[in-house]
Amino acid sequence: MYLLGLGLILLVLKYTETGPVAALSWWWVLAPFALAVAWWAWADSSGYTKRKAMAHEDKLRDARRERTKNALDANFQKTRKR
Repeated sequence: MYLLGLGLILLVLKYTETGPVAALSWWWVLAPFALAVAWWAWADSSGYTKRKAMAHEDKLRDARRERTKNALDANFQKTRKR
């Protein structure tokens, strides 16, 4: 995502001919987009994206279980004290 942001910034600077980017070749300006495509292709083919998504889902599931456990424990304590 950082490469895409960098590419967009360089693209805007090159298009508006602002600063030292105006003197750069278009190859240098468009290179971050190519690197972003290469990164996404590698991340998808290696399973990196899926592992990150599964880790996020596991984190959400564990938090949900903890909230449920705490809620059940609180309800148990309330009924037990009576």
